[in-house]
Amino acid sequence: MPSDHKATAYVWDLPTRLFHWVLVVLVATSFITGKIGGNAMQYHVWSGTAILALLLFRLIWGFVGSRTARFVHFVRGPAAAWRYARSLLGPEPERHLGHNPLGGWSIAAMLLALALQAITGLFATDDIATQGPLNVWVSESVADRLTDLHEFNAGMIIALVALHISAVLFYLMVKKENLVTPMITGRKPWQDPTASQIQTPPFWVALLIAALSAVAVYLLVR
Repeated sequence: MPSDHKATAYVWDLPTRLFHWVLVVLVATSFITGKIGGNAMQYHVWSGTAILALLLFRLIWGFVGSRTARFVHFVRGPAAAWRYARSLLGPEPERHLGHNPLGGWSIAAMLLALALQAITGLFATDDIATQGPLNVWVSESVADRLTDLHEFNAGMIIALVALHISAVLFYLMVKKENLVTPMITGRKPWQDPTASQIQTPPFWVALLIAALSAVAVYLLVR
């Protein structure tokens, strides 16, 4: 969009924005503590458990949250993704109020990879002093396989994060579209502000879902 357009539209609700940035912090914490090892592994387990609760919240919010946060709004078919990819080659790509079709699949892949990481982490072991909360419920051989998958999937998450950051930089530097600021303020440049009637549920609904998600994961791992 040309820089002289000053109209904005509300695109990301507060729960979605909080989810995004808390997830960023927790994923970074998990990565750093996993690399440090030793006593830091306890924080690795805690951050991984928190990520699982956060993902459970996002799963539910993807069905009951505001329009742009719902999976049905941004997970499109291959044809839509291909059409959007082709439009990127032109000077004016398709514009979407929320995630574009390619971005939607990227987000879905990221959430699935993180869910796999959090779930396998429940059963993983470093064969020294740290085990996942549910490690005692599986055999040693199963735990070893899940640990291998946990370590392999960590590389996949790094690749997806790198792809995500690269896409953000591409839009900023090539397409002159800032994707970070809307995830902070909730608003983005848009010609028709009335298009952003995303009907956000009351914030207490998000708080209730978050609390129930946290309790569910706590009961699972305690």
